[in-house]
Amino acid sequence: MAVTLKEVAERAGVSRSAVSRTFTEGASVSARTRAKVEKAARELGYSPNALASSLTTGRTKLIGLVSNNFHNPIFLEVFDLFTRGLQDRGLRPLLVNLSDETDPANSIRMLRQYSVDGVIVASSTLPPSFAEAFRDAGLPVVHSFGRYTTSPYVHVVGIDNIACGRMAARALVARGHRRVAFLGGPPGATSTQDRERGFLEELARHPEIAVSVTHATAYSFDAGRAEMQRLLQSPPAEAYFCGDDVLSIGALSAIRDAGLRVPEDIGIIGLNDMAMARWQNIDLTTIRQPLAEIIGASIDLVVATIETPDRYPETRLFPCRVVERGTLRALPG
Repeated sequence: MAVTLKEVAERAGVSRSAVSRTFTEGASVSARTRAKVEKAARELGYSPNALASSLTTGRTKLIGLVSNNFHNPIFLEVFDLFTRGLQDRGLRPLLVNLSDETDPANSIRMLRQYSVDGVIVASSTLPPSFAEAFRDAGLPVVHSFGRYTTSPYVHVVGIDNIACGRMAARALVARGHRRVAFLGGPPGATSTQDRERGFLEELARHPEIAVSVTHATAYSFDAGRAEMQRLLQSPPAEAYFCGDDVLSIGALSAIRDAGLRVPEDIGIIGLNDMAMARWQNIDLTTIRQPLAEIIGASIDLVVATIETPDRYPETRLFPCRVVERGTLRALPG
């Protein structure tokens, strides 16, 4: 049988309300009483009931973590960082797998049923309106990896995907490529749109360079491989900016299966710098997205918004950089 609050009170020689206050964050209790209660709790092996505590405080300490691309290996890194970061704050994640769902109504209904204190939408593909629906429902929300805007309706934490597209284009131009291409994820994804836009805007300054655009059906290995196999049926570009590392790895697989060399025959640059990109057999040149910093800021903001619900929405952007590895040829000189 679980040890009860009453038993702790009797062992400590205090009232049950004193035990309750000891384990309620922010409640008033003397240092002497706290010491007696904590000693009794240790001796009896007592742990406070989180659900009962939520009835007293009005806080469940549950944070809804909503995402929609579990097929991309980078989500394992994202999930690991989010869960550890929330748990370090004494919070608990409630994971929502959207799969291919784009209507937030079901997620809002479920998260309300669990009385979550706040919501983090962790997706670079969902439109801003998805996270905004949570705010309209009265839930503190942060959109991690969301679309950059100077006038956000909800908190947005992430990167400037347009700037990353420009960065990738400059990397290919600097290596002297004259036929380049963008191989993006689904064309409806905001991250795809913005990375493509930056890539094309930068290359518009170099009319001597031929540019093409193509899209995979998903941010996945299979989709990246299938699209590159299709592209190899015609003369390919000299180098590709794949709008995500997992697309890049799929493309690399198709290129090597076709008997071509990377980077000698075709160059590849990705985006994210997920753990697999560093593996020796992949060695992917990519643009590093600072996941830990983005996730830490997202947790900070959702906690601050829970405490101050009328906090003005803000955008926090983190800089990216090219990580030089083996899938682009070396810079001249």
